[in-house]
Amino acid sequence: MATIRRLNRPASLPWEKQIMRFESRIEKFADGKELAKAAAHRFAAIIRAALAERGQAAVALAGGSTPTDTYREIAAGSSENPLAWDHVHIFWGDERCVPPDHSDSNYRMAREALLQRVPLPVANVHRIHGEAGPQLAADSYERKLRGFFSERKANFDLVFLGLGDDGHTASLFPSTAVVKLAAQGRLDRWAAASYVERLAAWRITLTPAVINNAAEIIFLVAGRGKAEVLKRVLHGPYNPEELPAQLIQPRCGPLIWMVDEAAARFLA
Repeated sequence: MATIRRLNRPASLPWEKQIMRFESRIEKFADGKELAKAAAHRFAAIIRAALAERGQAAVALAGGSTPTDTYREIAAGSSENPLAWDHVHIFWGDERCVPPDHSDSNYRMAREALLQRVPLPVANVHRIHGEAGPQLAADSYERKLRGFFSERKANFDLVFLGLGDDGHTASLFPSTAVVKLAAQGRLDRWAAASYVERLAAWRITLTPAVINNAAEIIFLVAGRGKAEVLKRVLHGPYNPEELPAQLIQPRCGPLIWMVDEAAARFLA
């Protein structure tokens, strides 16, 4: 395990030379299976702590391939050591503009891997209605978030994130209008519609303003194909418009990078 502690400095300085006001911890695992088991264990610990403290927990899930195994492990672990799912609320970090039963839907992936395997009340599932269209979906999700948290900032107990091979996380993609605004500190929305030209598609995403208020943020990164971009995000120059994952700088709790050996092969 490696630990990196940093504090914020101007974005013009190299990322590796910045001193940022948060703790970033790297946890390495032999393979994706070990990573998923450890992430599921951490999920359960965070949920139990939140329930003990406030009687309620709120989590934002990630899409993509790597989190799927984690969600299956969470479901399996819950059957052996049940969680109080009736007090757990599930949100998403991003979604595609597709119906909930579409093969590309992040909601569908989470439902099949986790939600339908645990006794989670339907009312506790707060999906993004991507099928409504980008702006309507973003506006609706923002209202839902603000209504749920009932305060000026969202305080998720946990946000799971993935890392794309282009440096994106959630649906914060390089060079998009949303990312440019966020990098300039000019994005105050909680949820935003973003057109990704490379994919010729619209996405709905949580913004850094919300993600960075979480009590804990965990990146799940696996596979050799992520090794180069992981090194660039952690040790390259600070360039969030090109590497949006660098926008994730939590204000409250730790940032944990759970990575397998294949993804970590270029890290010291």
